[in-house]
Amino acid sequence: MRHKPVVVGIDGSPAAEIAIKWAAVEATSLRSTLRMLHAVAAHEAASNAGEVVYRAVQLARGLAPGIEIDTHIDKGAPSTVLVKASGDAEVVVIGSRGLGLMAGALVGATGLDLAANARCPIVVVRPDLAELDGVRVVIGYDGSPAGDTALDYGIEYARRHSLAVRVVAAQPTGTELHRITEDQLREAVHKRDGHDAELIQITGHPAEHILRLSSDAGLIVLGARGRGGFAGMLIGSVSQTVLHHADCPVTIIPAAATGG
Repeated sequence: MRHKPVVVGIDGSPAAEIAIKWAAVEATSLRSTLRMLHAVAAHEAASNAGEVVYRAVQLARGLAPGIEIDTHIDKGAPSTVLVKASGDAEVVVIGSRGLGLMAGALVGATGLDLAANARCPIVVVRPDLAELDGVRVVIGYDGSPAGDTALDYGIEYARRHSLAVRVVAAQPTGTELHRITEDQLREAVHKRDGHDAELIQITGHPAEHILRLSSDAGLIVLGARGRGGFAGMLIGSVSQTVLHHADCPVTIIPAAATGG
């Protein structure tokens, strides 16, 4: 099966270089095109944009010599350009810094806009995580459509990259609301052929548990806003906390990627 392109946002920053490395590995794994997008302001010199793209292509070619690459330079804000591109992408990859991010922030407006509005999974990679290691994929599950898509994505990613799977189901403290039983969790995982997955049920706010259980993870996968989200919030507090503090790349499944 021919997969859609792996899209990566580039801007010449060290964060974008790490994103390119992750995206090149993923495009190779999927046997898909690596599509590089550079969003430019109207006043940016064409030569500068061309240099950013040239260096990005050289980096990707050095990592994956046989990879198919296409490049695009579009005018507009990075989030606008990347959200548009997400409609024809397998996944969109960005660095957690760069793409116009102000100094001091860990995940800026571009990442949060993508997590809220992209029409495919997005991956946020921290620039200090140069080595792509880890032995498992950790998936947050709550029975919501985004949680189901997170399971699909996480189990398939783990299969392609020969990683173990750990599924974490959260139960809010002091309530039976949205409770996921052990049988429901096991059925959800097994029907996706995740028979060897480790299943963990936790009580309380999920973010700190997910972070703790991800100390040896190569990837965390979450829905942008599942059953615990507040009306009007496009990306929930759990996803935001994990994005800001995870020690590995994080995949977010936006509501728009599940028809939400």
